[in-house]
Amino acid sequence: MRLVANVRARFEDFALDAALDLPLDGIVALFGPSGSGKTTLLRAIAGLDRHPDSHVALDGEVWQNGAAFVPAHRRGVGFVFQEARLFPHLSVRDNVHYGLRRTPQKARRFTLERVAEVLDVARLLPRGPQTLSAGERQRVALARAVLSHPRLLLMDEPVSALDAEAKEEILPFIQRLSEAFAIPIVYVSHAIDEVLRLAGRMALIDAGRIHAVGPIPEIMSRLDLHPLTRRLDAGAVLVSRIARHDAARGITYLSYQGGEIAAPTIDMKPGETVNVRIRARDVALALKPPEQTSILNILPGRVVEIAAEAGPQAHVLIDVGSPLWARIMKRSIDDLALAPGKPVYALIKAVAVDQRSLGRPTEMDRALARES
Repeated sequence: MRLVANVRARFEDFALDAALDLPLDGIVALFGPSGSGKTTLLRAIAGLDRHPDSHVALDGEVWQNGAAFVPAHRRGVGFVFQEARLFPHLSVRDNVHYGLRRTPQKARRFTLERVAEVLDVARLLPRGPQTLSAGERQRVALARAVLSHPRLLLMDEPVSALDAEAKEEILPFIQRLSEAFAIPIVYVSHAIDEVLRLAGRMALIDAGRIHAVGPIPEIMSRLDLHPLTRRLDAGAVLVSRIARHDAARGITYLSYQGGEIAAPTIDMKPGETVNVRIRARDVALALKPPEQTSILNILPGRVVEIAAEAGPQAHVLIDVGSPLWARIMKRSIDDLALAPGKPVYALIKAVAVDQRSLGRPTEMDRALARES
């Protein structure tokens, strides 16, 4: 499935001129800072807003072409907002069933019972929306959207209004949705940690324009996009699979395209996939594999690129089967005579692969959130 959108909109203090050509597979993130045009673009795709000088099509089916316009209710799109927007006078069951009532019998692919099971809302069905926590309300909103049997599910920062605990509660459910129901999802967020945790592909938007579209490892490994990914430090993302656990030593081994890395125990099952962000500052380089070292991850590779910058430091791109950045001193580049094509070993401490590397909060993050 492919989404093509060229949306132009003019406001008093903002202009959107976004050209998007996006393969839809699983969860795709639309990422950018507040005020970048994410919601405006998403609402245009859904048909909630009409901008005459625009074009939107899904798999060749044109939803808008200039003045020609297919209204939202005929696009087969589900929309989840920042707030749950449940009907207060209806029970949870009736709220969820509302999505099902709008779907013709022949178009229904799954049941209320199946959706309730995946999103763990079965026990909530007899209750009223006012009795639910914020996280529960948003899970009910997800269930209602899924039961409308959409061809495409659009999520506009669905966890931004939740506290850290509620956010941690709902993110795993969002992860399951696309796989469980084979519905492609466009997920809008300004939080890169959410994007790393949920998505396999992303589009970067800033100041009303799309700057890049591609797989997350490709986007995150580009230094020129670093200012748009809003990270304090450059890095790369390894698409990894949980290979095995060594419970006695508190280690999880992750396999990636090119090898395997060790990390502190990760509470995931073998076979599950995860995006692992390796910060450039956590990578050292050597010409020979070191002996008698505490470093558990010693990855053979080759230098691909050296990106010099102002000051005494530089970034070195290494191919270890997947792209990996190292931030080192320029003196080290000279001492090691580094150049494109030269064999090296990338050294990564296991403890550097922390919860934040997986897009998850640390215990300190949780404590700070409780105090705020």
